Amino acid sequence: MTTPTRSTGLDVARGLAILGTLATNAWLFTHPDGLLGTLLDPDPGGPAAALAQVLPLGKSLALLSVLFGVGVELQRRSAQRRGDDPRRAHRVRALVLLAEASVHFLLVAEFDVLMGYAVAALVAGPVLLRPDRWRRRFVAVLLGAHVLALAVLTALLVHLPAGAAGGPLDTPYATGSFWDLVVFRVQNLAVFRAEPVGLLLLSTASFLLGAGLVRAGLLERERGRVLRRRLVALGVVGALAEAVLLAVLGGGAVLLTRYGTAVLVGLGLLGLVVQVQGGRERPRWLGRRLAEVGRAALSCYVLQNLLASALCYGWGLGLAAAVPAADRPALTAGVCGAVAVAVVAYAHLLARTGRRGPLEALSARAQRALLAPRAPVPAAVR
Repeated sequence: MTTPTRSTGLDVARGLAILGTLATNAWLFTHPDGLLGTLLDPDPGGPAAALAQVLPLGKSLALLSVLFGVGVELQRRSAQRRGDDPRRAHRVRALVLLAEASVHFLLVAEFDVLMGYAVAALVAGPVLLRPDRWRRRFVAVLLGAHVLALAVLTALLVHLPAGAAGGPLDTPYATGSFWDLVVFRVQNLAVFRAEPVGLLLLSTASFLLGAGLVRAGLLERERGRVLRRRLVALGVVGALAEAVLLAVLGGGAVLLTRYGTAVLVGLGLLGLVVQVQGGRERPRWLGRRLAEVGRAALSCYVLQNLLASALCYGWGLGLAAAVPAADRPALTAGVCGAVAVAVVAYAHLLARTGRRGPLEALSARAQRALLAPRAPVPAAVR
């Protein structure tokens, strides 16, 4: 049975996460050297700009990962109610997402996370069909290995000599054509896919954790109340821990915050949004707009990356190279705001016309085609 908690809270949380990725990735678009430039020549532009980069960092990624697991569990239950094979349905959905994400990576954004999500979903799927104790043990092992890897990488980062990043960059973001960027992504495939591979442990654990939260009653109005409050408390602990780490380690804490404390903050946001929005008969204006984005999450995610690329890259308006480095924070804020308004307006238009997002519709058609029962081969043909 669909509850207000489920129908509104998840959509709002998903919309918040999608727009949060825009706030995180806007800095990648407005740097003349793109993703590589933000890694090797960040030039944050002062304390205010540095804070604007740190605040959303990792939170949207963590929230999206857990929400993906929530969706996987709900889809598994739906497949069982229809009498379908949940294992096959899950595998088909993951493979369709992998195909869509591969196209998105090549044509739009080299920092795409959806490819990693698809692979993690394939790993997590069989575990969800086992007893819950297996899922909990698997999550514990994955998180333990992830924390150990984070500790080692952070120690290396803290002791990295200043200026070890290397010389000037030569990238096609500012001057290259659309096709030049496609070729550049292929040539640097290993570099651009390093993060999703490194996050496979965390992504898989997040999916399983999201599914476990559904089973524990996250979306049930009364039963999940205590669970949601505990998630909010975890989020507060994560935010405080992040502040301490940044104060002590400074830039050396980036891995611990982006891939550590951000997970706790993401869980807190999930609990807070589901609790607040699920308790209302009808979301307020902002909640409705976020929910509309959430219902067309894939289409809105790709659209915001396309719009930001067209504004900033050389094949479009080329704003990233045209604006001086000192004005980059202002450009980033402007691009982020303009794209967010366009994406929200597009999602609202879809909702008003009763249409699904085009990529959601395409994905659904592909899944139906792959899941359709095959006609038996006549005996004479055999």
